[in-house]
This record gives sequence, C-alpha cells and structure tokens, in this order.
Amino acid sequence: MSDDPITREDHSDVRIIWSDNPPVNAISAPVRQGLVREIEEANADDGVKAIVIACKGRTFFAGADISEFGKPPVMPWLPDVVDKIEASEKPVVAAIHGTALGGGCEIALGCHYRVALPSAKLGFPEVNLGLLPGAGGTQRAPRVAGPELALQMAVTGKPISAHQAADAGLVDKIIEGDLIEQAVAYAHDVADTRPLPRSSERQDRVENVDPSVFEEFKKNNAKLFRGDVAPQANLETVKAATEKPFAEGISFERQKFMELMSGPQARARQYFFFAERKAAKIEGVDDSVEPRKIERVGVIGAGTMGGGISMNFLSAGIPVTIVEMNQEALDRGTGVMRKNYEATAAKGKMSAEQVEQAMRALHPTLDFEELSKCDLIIEAVYENMDVKKEIFGRLDGIAKEGAILASNTSYLDINEIAAATGRPQDVVGLHFFSPANIMKLLEVVRGDKTADDVLVTAMQLAKKIKKVAVIAGVCYGFIGNRMLIPRQLEAEKLLLEGATPSQVDKVHVDFGMPMGPFQMADLAGVDIGWHRDPERIESIRDALCAKERWGQKKQAGFYDYDDKRRPSPSDVTAAIIQDFRDQEGITETREISDEEIVQRTIYPMINEGAKILEEGKAQRASDIDVVWIYGYGWPVYKGGPMYWADQEGPQTIVDGLKKQQDRMGKEFSFSQLLLDKAEKGEKFTAKG
Repeated sequence: MSDDPITREDHSDVRIIWSDNPPVNAISAPVRQGLVREIEEANADDGVKAIVIACKGRTFFAGADISEFGKPPVMPWLPDVVDKIEASEKPVVAAIHGTALGGGCEIALGCHYRVALPSAKLGFPEVNLGLLPGAGGTQRAPRVAGPELALQMAVTGKPISAHQAADAGLVDKIIEGDLIEQAVAYAHDVADTRPLPRSSERQDRVENVDPSVFEEFKKNNAKLFRGDVAPQANLETVKAATEKPFAEGISFERQKFMELMSGPQARARQYFFFAERKAAKIEGVDDSVEPRKIERVGVIGAGTMGGGISMNFLSAGIPVTIVEMNQEALDRGTGVMRKNYEATAAKGKMSAEQVEQAMRALHPTLDFEELSKCDLIIEAVYENMDVKKEIFGRLDGIAKEGAILASNTSYLDINEIAAATGRPQDVVGLHFFSPANIMKLLEVVRGDKTADDVLVTAMQLAKKIKKVAVIAGVCYGFIGNRMLIPRQLEAEKLLLEGATPSQVDKVHVDFGMPMGPFQMADLAGVDIGWHRDPERIESIRDALCAKERWGQKKQAGFYDYDDKRRPSPSDVTAAIIQDFRDQEGITETREISDEEIVQRTIYPMINEGAKILEEGKAQRASDIDVVWIYGYGWPVYKGGPMYWADQEGPQTIVDGLKKQQDRMGKEFSFSQLLLDKAEKGEKFTAKG
C-alpha cells in the first residue's frame, strides 16, 4: 500500500483526484505535491475530459497542516498549487463535504466549479491565527461571491453554510444524494464548456463597488478591530480585490500575509492555538483510563446558572433532570430556558423542532429523589458552604453508585464539600462561567481525592457540550477568580487615591479587555459574594450594595445606567468614595497615570498566576492563558496573561511591582517563581 495521500480513479473520461490524509485532509507537503502531479498528468492524458477533486474521510481539505508551523517551507507553496489547478485546460470540479476551510476553501476557489453537500461549510478561519488567506482567497472570493460575503468569511473567521455559499455563487450546485456520483455527472456535463470559468478572471462582482461597503462593515463589527491587526489586514486585502487587477491584488495579499506572519499578534494567536489543545491533557492520568457512562444529568437549581448549565447538556442530546425547591422557581427557570432556545431559533441557529426536542429531554421536578436516576449531578445553588455541604450530604444518601457529584462553585473548597459525602472520589468541581449556555470556559476542579476516571469523564463531557475545559486545583477562586481578586482589590484602592472608575476601566479597555474592573462588576452584579449585611460596610463595594446599587440589573452600581444600560458617572458613587477617603484620612488625591494602573491591576494578576503555578494549582502556564481568554476576555492577540508577561519580560513585571509595592500594602507578597524567572531570564510559557 502506498503512503501517498493523493491517488486517482477514472470514471470513463472523468478523473477523480482523491486526497486521503486523515483526520482532516490537512494540506501537507505530500498533499500539495500530489495535487500538482495529478493535475499535470490529467491534463496530459487525452482520455481525461474533466477532473473532480475529492477527499476521503469526514471532510474536504480543512486547512493547513499545523505540524508544518514554524518549519522551513516545503515546495510547492499552496498559492502555486491553487494556480496550477485554476490553470488546468480541463474543467476541475471540487466535490465538497464536511468543511472546506482556509487553504481548503482556496483550493475549491481554484477549481472551475464547486459542488457541495447541504451539510458542508466553507470558510477562512486564518484570522483566528492572526493571519489572512494567503493563497489567493482574499482575491478570488470577492470575485466569485462578492466583497460582502468575502468580508464576512475572512474578517470574522466564521464559516458559512453550503446554502449561503450557493446563494452567493461560491457553490455552483447543492448535491442531494451521493456526492461523488453526482460530482462525476456534473463534470461530464461541463466537460466541453469553454471558456473555463476561472475565478481570477471574474470582474463582474468587484467592479464599481461602493467603498462605503467596507466602512459600514467595519462600523458594524467595531469590536473585531479594536487593537487586533488581522481583521484590518483581511479587510484591506478584500478591498484590494475591488481596486486592483488580480496580479496586483495577489501581490498585496502576499505582502500583508508576510507582515502578519512575522508580527507579534500572529505568534501570540498561534501559541494560543496549541495552548487550547494542550489544556485537554490531564497530567498524571494515563490515556488508558476509561470515562464513566453519562446517560442522564441532574441539575440542582433552576436559576440563571442551573438553567444555563442544563441547556448545554440538552443541546448535546443528553437528558436532564432539574430540581428546584418550589414550583414558582421551577416554572420561572424552565420558562427562561425555553425563551433562550426560542431566541436562538429566531436567529436561525436552530429549528423549532430542535427547540421542542431539547425541552422534551428536560424533566423538571420538585422531588430531590429523582436525582437517583442520574449519572452526573451538578449542584448550582448560591455560594454558601453550609448550603452546599447540606446538599452533598443528601446526595450521598440517594445518588446511585458510581454517579459523579459536581459543584458549580466559583470559589469554595471542593475538598470540604467532598468531605460531606462518603464518596469523595466521585466529587469534582465544574465551574461554568455565566451565562453558562454561552461562555465556552469550564474549570474542572480536581479535589485531593477525585478519581482519575471522574476527571476523564468531565473533560470528555466538556468537549461534547462544546466547552473548553481546564483542570484547576483546589484553592480559593481556582485559577480565573483567584487572579481576579488582586486586580479588583487594587482597582478599588486606586479610587481612594484619586482615580475614577471610568479612568481605570478605560485603561483596561485600551489594553484590549472587553471591559474594565468596574464595568465587569456592574455587569456581573456588584452583590455577588456580598455578605448581605447592610450594617457591615468595610469597602466601597459593601457601601454600594447597602444602597442596593447592585449593578446593571438595578440601573445603578459603580456607574448609573439609563434604560438602554448605557453607563454614566455617578454622583452617589463619587460621594461613597469620598466618604471612604475621609475615613482613611486621605485629605489629598493625586494624578494617577495609565502606567500605574497597569502596574497596580494587571501586574498583580501575573504575580498571582505565578503563585498558582508554583503551588501546582494549574497544570501549566498555558492553561492559565486559556482560562483568561475564554473566561474573562483577555485579548487573544496578546496570548493570555502569562504569555504576555513573557513578552514584557518577568523582570519588567517585578520592577513594576516593586515600584508600586508600598502602595499595594501588606496584602501583597511576591511569587518566588516570578522572582526566579526574572533573575534567571526565563519565561513561563514553553514557546514564550
């Protein structure tokens, strides 16, 4: 048997060029070489009238071979392969199933015709690696499908359906039935068509394009462009297709591609690409450990978190039993779930039948004993250790043998919760982030006695419900919230010293965060974790809570909010801050620089991340980066906090913290690991 991933098969006068390069037909050097060889040989064979390019396995070419990243290039380059396909004197038909992504979509565009199964998707995800399609995609896609769709594909990185592609002319025919049989028939039909429709020669979709198309797209997708260079470069290259001849556009695309490839943002994004995959590996657990069988999930609590958690499993086809204490809360919770599903259906992201299917798989009940039928039970009540221990004690008496007992705690000690049962090996933390049906991050908290197969089950389930899971050890706040604590603490201190909430928040937004510390507190709820005693006022946050300034939900928090949740500075908050200054004896405030805000709020996060690593509460520095990018919106083009610290230099972080140490007070202490990295000139991340 040949190791060549590219083979041929003749059907009368139509030649199929097959790629068989599992698992995703990545466009490796042998694939590129084989495609060029077979195109040349088919053109030289008088018995071949037309060509079909098809892939075996579960997908069409799904992009570049990631194992080639960072290595010297092996010829031919993909642009040359695509050009060779397009230059064929015999018609070439792409037979698309699964996904045609990145270079796979560019190969399809190099073909003269494209047919696809209805389930196929096409896209340019390169922007997610800080790049752009580098094999003519930004020049051919606008010519074939128009600049609007090309912008959507290249700038957002989100794939489109085969039907969307067909509506725009990117796919010539949707195939109902056998893809290869009908692709061959289609190739027979077009075998004698001349001239061949070459994408690079099309001008009708890129002539007289109103420049406002690009301005409007950027305005409507402003968040994509904030601080991130790849979306802007993708927009500029698509725009070039409407302004330049094809050859000049290709040259411009190549120039932009090389600029991005050699830039820091692409390196950061590519580091994160591998970091996300590495997070799935559980240290100290053998690959042979089998997961437990999960056929029904129980959820305790039908509030915002319980409902969102339930939706994840229902959407994945796993039945859920949800338990509440009273009928009103149960009805309200299930009503919100239905409303959320219907809103998704209204956007065309699921069908009405799928909504009903999900809701039919939900069993709402007031009977706690019903949880005895579940293989995984997730407690999702409020953050109170006594309440959680009481629930786990009850679960211990009714849960079936081998059932996994999980707590959705954000901060609390999983070992203490597990000790309330006689089966601590079955207990694990599953910290979902709010809103749980949308946020991708899941912290899987490994207790001291959590069994290996429980961890393996949790990580596999996370994948099934489309979450990115990271293993965390037991400590207050785990990884993400633990690093958040020093940031929020220093941010409040800065208010007493003279900064305003909007100044601190602006520094964080300018840094690339979706929102600053005080905007985040108002959105999440200032009252989260509050002790609920209006007489006990020990912080600015306590004072806000005592006045029921609980954030956006009350239209008042650190900011005031109008009916559209637009913030404005608050005189009440300013007065509270002044009261605390008076209590602290602070008679004079001072000008606080943006640099100090970074050193006081972001640098302590790095220090805390280093402590988490030295204590073994995170498996690796890159896991911390995954948590902060997926859970808190750290800008992916900066690679995550630990990767960013490596780029700044651990010594720079140490110097900045020493400069601010007196102001940060006795709460602050240095991580020995951070000091060691700075002294030795080492980095936290393997590819830092």
